[in-house]
Amino acid sequence: MDLTHRPRRLRQDRVRGLVSETSLEPSDLIAPVFVDATTDERIPIESMPGHERVPVDESVARVREVLETGVEAVMIFGIPESKDPEGTRAWAEDGVVQAATRRITAETDAYVITDVCLCEYTDHGHCGPLEEELRGDDEHGTPCDHDRDATMTVDNDATLESLDRIAVSHAEAGADMIAPSGMMDGMVAAIRGALDRDGYEHVPIMSYAAKYESAFYGPFRDAADGAPSFGNRRHYQMDPANAREALREVRLDAEQGADVLMIKPALPYLDIVAEIRREFDHPVAAYNVSGEYAMLHAAAEKGWLELDEVALESLVSIKRAGADLILTYFAEEVANRLSADR
Repeated sequence: MDLTHRPRRLRQDRVRGLVSETSLEPSDLIAPVFVDATTDERIPIESMPGHERVPVDESVARVREVLETGVEAVMIFGIPESKDPEGTRAWAEDGVVQAATRRITAETDAYVITDVCLCEYTDHGHCGPLEEELRGDDEHGTPCDHDRDATMTVDNDATLESLDRIAVSHAEAGADMIAPSGMMDGMVAAIRGALDRDGYEHVPIMSYAAKYESAFYGPFRDAADGAPSFGNRRHYQMDPANAREALREVRLDAEQGADVLMIKPALPYLDIVAEIRREFDHPVAAYNVSGEYAMLHAAAEKGWLELDEVALESLVSIKRAGADLILTYFAEEVANRLSADR
């Protein structure tokens, strides 16, 4: 038997780390923070163990908890004091994200990224103001009154105007980076133009460039109170069956001025992460979403998995696929684990 090649030689403890191909650091991670304008105390998020909604007054303390683990960046999500069909509290000067961002940037060294979307702010839970979409044509291509299927969809171009206002209001509040997540056509160009026009050309954009209409978002919608009150988001988020479309979406965002390219979710779409890494020179981010987090916690509670181990392995797999940055609810747990292992 010829055993010239023995790969196990490089799996011994003292050499294993020297030849490890993928490294994960706390600085690779972004921690989500939920700030709630409707509460005066922290509220546990039942479907996301270990996470809470915090009032604006607690936002600095919450971010300091993140920083203590070695994680340097946070993503701020807001739950507003009121909602309306247009989501106008999203760009209010005294809005929840704006108020929290001012405090966090003034009192901590955290790198603050803000979520720019309308689903948490509209009373219908969709990512922009609505318009009627008509479907059902006769043989000549003319809409038929008798079989018209009238549905509501997000008004793309009206939403762009709102996203402009939100992005500028976040930059004025001190946000270090803007992260539009609504999957509106032209959103990066509109936001880049608005930021540049108002003197915020230095503020980068991390676009949710390939965001899929996924079943893994459920716990987040509980956390951010952003579930749609009717229908779904199939008409603006991507079909999970499509890979080539992701390249087109990402290319458009890159051409429009996106500085960082986000893929969401992460684990079911590692092929997309890897393909975007191969095709683009931009930093690539991946969102390890709430459902991915919750299912590992649920399995660990049953005693079926060791939570610390599967959390770390999951994030390493995302990094190995090509992500430079990982937005994850495991950020603090994994950062503490990485520090303890040193």
